[in-house]
Amino acid sequence: MNAFDYFFEHTKELSKNFVLGSKEEISFSELYTNSKKIANFLNKTVGQNQNIILIAPNSVFFITVYLGILKSNNVCVPLNPAIEQENLDYICKITESSIVVTTKQIKKSLNLDVKLTLVDEDLFNEILVSDYLINDNESIKEDTLAEIIFTSGSTGSPKGVMISHKNIISNTSSIIEYLNLDIADTMCVVLPFYYCYGLSLLHTHLRAGASLVLNNTFIFLGTVINDLTQYKCTGFAGVPSHFQILLKKSQSFKVTHFPHLKYVTQAGGKLHNVFIEEFVHSFPKVKFYVMYGQTEATARLTYLPPDMLPCKIGSVGKAIPNVLIKVVDNIGQTVATDEEGELVAKGDNVMLGYYKDDEDTKMTIKNGWLYTGDIAKVDKDNFIYIVARKKEIIKVGGKRVSPKEIEDVILKIDEIVDCTIVGVQDEILGEALKAIIILNKLEKLKEVKNKIISKCKEKLALYKIPQFFEFDTKMNVKSTGKKNIK
Repeated sequence: MNAFDYFFEHTKELSKNFVLGSKEEISFSELYTNSKKIANFLNKTVGQNQNIILIAPNSVFFITVYLGILKSNNVCVPLNPAIEQENLDYICKITESSIVVTTKQIKKSLNLDVKLTLVDEDLFNEILVSDYLINDNESIKEDTLAEIIFTSGSTGSPKGVMISHKNIISNTSSIIEYLNLDIADTMCVVLPFYYCYGLSLLHTHLRAGASLVLNNTFIFLGTVINDLTQYKCTGFAGVPSHFQILLKKSQSFKVTHFPHLKYVTQAGGKLHNVFIEEFVHSFPKVKFYVMYGQTEATARLTYLPPDMLPCKIGSVGKAIPNVLIKVVDNIGQTVATDEEGELVAKGDNVMLGYYKDDEDTKMTIKNGWLYTGDIAKVDKDNFIYIVARKKEIIKVGGKRVSPKEIEDVILKIDEIVDCTIVGVQDEILGEALKAIIILNKLEKLKEVKNKIISKCKEKLALYKIPQFFEFDTKMNVKSTGKKNIK
């Protein structure tokens, strides 16, 4: 089944709005019709099985084109509107895309090959008022490529993660099941759609008949608070920095009453326990879902049920429905309880592979198991705990150090908004520890530093105490909201 047909299987005739907001709205039925017009235009323009680049902010425009690409049996390549020219050139070349869909504003800033066909809002609007209606495409194979999501590669060049229609359908179905999403839900979206976590919100709510409120101005925290209340949002999804900023930078968030908010989801990295506890204390009636996943798994691999949070805080929970998870040693054997190893996963949500990169694909998918690159352990109740990324482990004098363990200790100090531990070169130790500390104000830094060292000495071994410190008031985050660690 084509993912488009799966999304609209029960919702294509709904008159309710899928997208809510003061700037733009669209109903399910209108979105269904418009997306099919885009699909027919693409079939007549480029045919099928072509890579089509989509560069646009979260909008009805993005959603309509994205769905049209899927329906047309072409391959969507969604990209960050702020993509660097070098990366854009690389992706255009490697994907051999013949068409780029973007907005007029973004089009002005792009330097694209003249051979590429550009579709902007003017042409988009022409298509929508035309008679470009489409008959349903022929059935497709389950493993047909639907999209290529580019992520940062270890070699410097972006890596294209190939996601099939089956991958999307499988992960969407699992997420809807454990979150219990239905037609009454409304999600406040601050995550970009070119990123797998953001796309998962689009997929799940479209299938469930739920609604989205698009907020592209998270930097102005008041707009998020307003959207949550004005549109009676039942859900909010964020990465760690979103929750840290709302809890530490907003004067009003924790004292605002959100009568309709039923749950929040957190993924995209570890949110330290102190922030989870602060959120739950501030909003005791709101369910807090800790989740874990990767682009290579379409989006989601595990979740921690909110009722298990008090006794299993720090865990990413257990496998989502229809996914198998285990922790293995260097030869692929399952490790003992509380022993560290690499987290591996199997399921219909696991990617087809990396685009034009057979070598990395073979290193990442072995015998059907996705090797995540995350060091983890499993407790006696089979709950999973992420220790660190393999590449994040810092070796201090030959001893393995997990940054998260130190960050957890430092973040318990009241003045600190955020903390990141990184390794820096050291002639004697090989690597030494540096703490990047975010404060609301750059005041009494010596006092804060002494407090950090004292707290670390109390809780950690001496070799885990940072030797170098950097202080700032602004968190360095990517456009996805994830930390930008260099």
